[in-house]
Amino acid sequence: MKSIFTYVAVLLVSTSVFAEISSAEKNALLKLYKATKGSQWTNKWDLKSPVSSWYGIEVKNDKVTGIKLVNNNLVGELPAEIGDLTSLEVLNLFRNDISGVLPSTIGNLKNLIKLNVAFNKVSGALPETLGNASQLKSIELHMNRFTGALPVGIGNLTNLETLSLFNNEIEGSIPTSYYQLKSLKVLLLNSNKLTGRLEKEVSNLSSLETLSLFENKMDGQVPFDLEKLNNLKEMNISYNMFNGFVSRNLAKLDTLNMTMINEQGVATTLKVSIDKNSAFAADE
Repeated sequence: MKSIFTYVAVLLVSTSVFAEISSAEKNALLKLYKATKGSQWTNKWDLKSPVSSWYGIEVKNDKVTGIKLVNNNLVGELPAEIGDLTSLEVLNLFRNDISGVLPSTIGNLKNLIKLNVAFNKVSGALPETLGNASQLKSIELHMNRFTGALPVGIGNLTNLETLSLFNNEIEGSIPTSYYQLKSLKVLLLNSNKLTGRLEKEVSNLSSLETLSLFENKMDGQVPFDLEKLNNLKEMNISYNMFNGFVSRNLAKLDTLNMTMINEQGVATTLKVSIDKNSAFAADE
């Protein structure tokens, strides 16, 4: 009887050790390896070994759930097949040398919670399909070369807590859909080429703790509605083209005390209203 139990135990262990992910997922990983010059990575993969043993790869229940290749000398472009890893929860490629565009197939990753491709050389427009990755809580794509407009679809990500896109070349205005992100805690859009107004609906971002719009080309009145954000701890919206009056509370909250660039390209500080109600009246 004991030998039977021993045999079953060995069989179960063998099954778990040699379990293999699907051919589609393995193909996606191989495409990533080849497209980013895996043979030159700092930590390479032994392609003859089980996928679960590959550096930075997490496998659960025969599904790839994590890719964590931080600072690993990935050079090249992300393949479209990345979208075949439909059980992926974490994609962390922080600080590499990845170029090209962010594949639109990223929207196929319905289980993705964290996306970090910051500190690379990714260019082109952010794919609208990002809004289809409905479980996303964190998007970190700062310090790249993204252009074009902010995808409206990101406003559909009801679980989103962090949106970090600073130091790119993103243009256009902030989509109104973003003002409905009630779970958002960190919004970093500084050092881009954003234009348009900061709408009073910003007060809907009730969970917001950090707001940075520093160094863009936004204009119009700074909405006093920012004061309704009771969780806001850090804010920097200076070096835009905002105008009008601001309250003393907002001026103090801003890191650079509401220093703006006027039409002549000169840095000036917005006037602080003595009475907020009178400032509202002036705005009206």
